[in-house]
Amino acid sequence: MKRRAWPLALLAPLLVSAEKPTLVPDVSQRDIEIAYSFTGAELLLFGAILYPGGRIPDAKDEPAEVVVVVKGPTQSILLREKQKIAGIWINAASMRFRSAPSFYAIASPEPIAKLVDARTRAIYELGLDSLQLSPASTAPIAEQTRFAEGLVDVRHRAGLYVEEPEAVEITDGVLYRARIAIPARVPVGKFTAETFLIQDGRVLAAAVRDIDIRKSGFERFVASAAENASILYGLTAVVLSVALGWFAGWVARRI
Repeated sequence: MKRRAWPLALLAPLLVSAEKPTLVPDVSQRDIEIAYSFTGAELLLFGAILYPGGRIPDAKDEPAEVVVVVKGPTQSILLREKQKIAGIWINAASMRFRSAPSFYAIASPEPIAKLVDARTRAIYELGLDSLQLSPASTAPIAEQTRFAEGLVDVRHRAGLYVEEPEAVEITDGVLYRARIAIPARVPVGKFTAETFLIQDGRVLAAAVRDIDIRKSGFERFVASAAENASILYGLTAVVLSVALGWFAGWVARRI
């Protein structure tokens, strides 16, 4: 029985992909617990670039770059714009975004615009100006852009949206590491640490590691009670407020 010969054109993509380097990433902490004394944490993202045949890149090879992105869970958020009318600041226009990440940090060896073009940045959401926030609005594009930039600016000033253009170190073209600061005000939830391998303006490989950020101790108990027993939690809060107010008044009368 004669074996069928595969056309070289069909095998070419497999041969090309076999020549591409791959990533072996990891993170220093898979679980971060937030207690009352939590003042932030530093996340170390590290790993290796594996080249075909285990070879080490030399000066003739096009240098490969690594970009890491840490994202928090997406959330729907309503952004309001305040305007000063008759000397009073009031809420004016507003816009809702359907999928704004609660936390976003990107680290790269140099500004991301120098590594990939605008289209690639938009596809992989590389950079604060490339986030896909999905505005739930039929407003003109200019107004959507203005509100999106406002949201990014607000969260950037709060330390929740971060861009570090010179924070990835690559040793011998193989080992890499980057540090990303986790602020004290970080939201809880399932985070992802995405690592991208970029060469000659193209994303060659990507890998994801999960990170769980959660409350612990008394903070976890309070958060769980507020979510799972909201009515009882509200009544308890009211009773405690009344009791503390009465006690403060009683002490004041005794002084």
